[in-house]
Amino acid sequence: MKKPKISIIVAIGEQNRAIGKNNELLWHITADLKRFKELTSGHPVIMGQNTWESLPEKFRPLPNRINIILTLNKQYEAEGAHIANSISEAIDVASSKDKNEIFFIGGASVYAQALPLSDKLYVTEVDGDYDGDTFFPDYSGFGKEISRENHEENGIKFSFVEIERPER
Repeated sequence: MKKPKISIIVAIGEQNRAIGKNNELLWHITADLKRFKELTSGHPVIMGQNTWESLPEKFRPLPNRINIILTLNKQYEAEGAHIANSISEAIDVASSKDKNEIFFIGGASVYAQALPLSDKLYVTEVDGDYDGDTFFPDYSGFGKEISRENHEENGIKFSFVEIERPER
């Protein structure tokens, strides 16, 4: 049986890997949000409970995606989403829905659990050092950078980076 590619999509402060503060993103980059939508549409997305709750209600569940919430709370319910109580359960649910690619979309603890299992990273590196309270794990030894596109929007410089892990 074909297993889907396991991918992570994340936007980080380039210098310190900050991803958020007070359960909110540190920046609003339209091109990054557009890329997120284009890459994840039609695929399962796995996120932690805090990430789910940080989404504006009008975007819950994220449209045109199977939303899977990873939480330790066995009684947790969320309309329009599947609930998983372990990373393996979340991957099993996602794999039953899509044989091509599944995405982990945050937050920090989900990323930390998913990184060793992932095949590909889609990283938006935002230029600068940001004051965050949540961080993406060190991925320096993850794999080979296969593409990098440099951009600027409203004075914010950022790069879309794709990194693939060697075949295991």
